[in-house]
Amino acid sequence: MLFEVWAPHAQDRVDLWLEDTEQGMERDPSREDWWTAEADADDGDRYGFRLDGGPVLPDPRSRRQPDGPDGPSAVVSPDAYVWREEDRRGRDLAGAVLYELHIGTYTPEGTLDAAAARLDELAELGITHVELMPLCPFPGTHGWGYDGVAPWAVHEPYGGPWALKRFVDTAHGLGLGVVLDVVHNHLGPSGNHLPAFGPYLTDLHHTPWGSAVNLDAPGSDEVRAYLIGSALAWLRDYRVDGLRLDAVHALADTRALTFLEELSAAVDRFGAEVRRPVFLIAESDRCDPRTTAPREEGGLGIHTQWNDDFHHALHTALTGESQGYYADFARAPLGALAKTLGHVFFHDGTYSTFRGRTHGRPVDLVRTPAHRFVGYAQTHDQIGNRATGDRLSASLSPGLLACAAALVLTGPYVPMLFMGEEWGARTPWQFFTDHTDPELAEAVRQGRRREFSGTGWAARDIPDPQDPATRERSCLDRAERGREPHARLLAWYRELIALRRGEPDLSDPDLAAVRVAYDEVARWFVFRRGEIRVAANVGGEPARIPLGYGGGGVLAAWGPAVPPGPDGVLELAAESCVVLREP
Repeated sequence: MLFEVWAPHAQDRVDLWLEDTEQGMERDPSREDWWTAEADADDGDRYGFRLDGGPVLPDPRSRRQPDGPDGPSAVVSPDAYVWREEDRRGRDLAGAVLYELHIGTYTPEGTLDAAAARLDELAELGITHVELMPLCPFPGTHGWGYDGVAPWAVHEPYGGPWALKRFVDTAHGLGLGVVLDVVHNHLGPSGNHLPAFGPYLTDLHHTPWGSAVNLDAPGSDEVRAYLIGSALAWLRDYRVDGLRLDAVHALADTRALTFLEELSAAVDRFGAEVRRPVFLIAESDRCDPRTTAPREEGGLGIHTQWNDDFHHALHTALTGESQGYYADFARAPLGALAKTLGHVFFHDGTYSTFRGRTHGRPVDLVRTPAHRFVGYAQTHDQIGNRATGDRLSASLSPGLLACAAALVLTGPYVPMLFMGEEWGARTPWQFFTDHTDPELAEAVRQGRRREFSGTGWAARDIPDPQDPATRERSCLDRAERGREPHARLLAWYRELIALRRGEPDLSDPDLAAVRVAYDEVARWFVFRRGEIRVAANVGGEPARIPLGYGGGGVLAAWGPAVPPGPDGVLELAAESCVVLREP
């Protein structure tokens, strides 16, 4: 077996440590700063590298860290797993319905195998792709996953690499695609041994997490290749269908050919080679349509991106909240919602009070298909980064939750749900960590309290991220699914997803064809897609909504609803919604 490592920081020698034996490695004459060695090894054998006689360090390209990020790596034989689902054509994002899922809280067991056993629920619901939050190893057992430090490996408490393959195999057998959230913009604060090997980080740029990942300083060619290789390994070795790229706006990169362009080109080439659709989803707060524009048109070539502006507008319309980045949207929330449904971004060159400057760029509605954007009412960020991790269901009525579902699932963008949303789960989803370093654990605990102290929260009311009970409170309670009002809401989500799948107008990619009307005072909102109109009354009083036509049919309704009468007026109860077909 060939062992190899890029180690420009090694001065004189690199040794391979393998199951308590050591042997020297040779410099690779064809690749600068690469070291190689041949040795017999079996699946599961522990190994690592010793630089200049120092401690044994895990492999930067480790596929498995059975004893955590600080322990030795383990050999993973690529032939040790036999795939059940061989004829996998895959499916792209056009017509998709995504479901964001955190392995550690989706079930009480918090493992990939336990989650795989529940995937039939999502297939029955009508979900097309499961979007897994990050799986890379981090210290401890439980965490969100964004502090990962081994970008090629699978967190061992989740089940390790074989469990991920079983999960993907099970999902594919049910007709579900799998998307994996990956983090390229930073590495975790504990257990990161990459700087010992080479310039994986740079002080040329600074980020909220400290030194930036080196994408443009000396040595960045190898660092880019390292991250692109990791991305392709998830697509190739684990057969995932797509990757969600965390916070691409935090990638510090001044090179003419950006890392994101390189990555998207590599993914497109891989998809062409294997003849199945693979894709990238970006999280970006730039409101820049160039993120998803094709590379040949001067864009980055990412296939789609999250649309936080749509979320913010919908959130303020439903909750009335106006703090922080919600301020601009809350001035006229239904108007903001209309703009984000009709023009994608709210900030498209407008002034952002949260940023103190103009922000964003308009989307070309004629040339840009709707599936370039993901729409949602809730995500892990928008729930977990609240002081107590409260979901919309903690403060909204079932009727308003139903309105949110209708606006997301019949809207023009690729819809995404956050786990448990479909039945209005009452369990919170809180910020939790399991740092093994006591000083780091205390710093995170105090930092969380300081973050919310200025907004009126008492320190005692902020959940302790290090308390195991915080994670336990965040686990879904599936018993809710069979109780009201959860069961009715679950049936509503199922009905809307089926409607989206069955009505061509609801998967029409033409953004320019979306038409919107609303009344800020009366609190009603209507949009049209082809022959279908979706009306929502998010106010506390019945609404009379002038549609301009009479008759037609009701396709789905939350609460009593009949088509508009001869006067063209739709009467809609408070906190309810309806999907109509025009005559």
